[in-house]
Amino acid sequence: MAVYTLEEKESFTVAGIGTELKSNYTDYAGINKEKADFWMGIGEDGKLAALKSVAVNDYIFAVNEAVNNKMMHYAGVMTDKPVPDATRMIQFPKGSYLVVKGEAETSLDLGIQLTGIAFGQALPEAKDFAYVGGPNTSVEMGKRNGLVYGEMWIPVVKK
Repeated sequence: MAVYTLEEKESFTVAGIGTELKSNYTDYAGINKEKADFWMGIGEDGKLAALKSVAVNDYIFAVNEAVNNKMMHYAGVMTDKPVPDATRMIQFPKGSYLVVKGEAETSLDLGIQLTGIAFGQALPEAKDFAYVGGPNTSVEMGKRNGLVYGEMWIPVVKK
């Protein structure tokens, strides 16, 4: 049984720099490689550093969202400043969120772990709530004891 909580969150907006994921939605290895390549690219070209420089907190968001029938993935931050390279302002609704917590050796490993638990265990086991679409995000919150820690936030509705 997956360990998760349900939390009420206020609406929030994430400024994101994105990429379209071309792999089939069931090709987890392909999707994870595309995500890893994307994060490496924005780390090397300075876009991730630029995002972090305007953030209102230390959280780094890895957002997944279907937009115009395309599977999109974004690196993002909460900010109240303009982000020149932002490709989308992603609005998360006020409401209930499935929250899965975890820690891993790398940011990518954390995202893979949290996504697997949330979509592979918690949501299939859920009896009282369901995910009906919209953006979801893994949130890197910091480091401790040599590990990256964070949470997966998925908006849900009561069944």
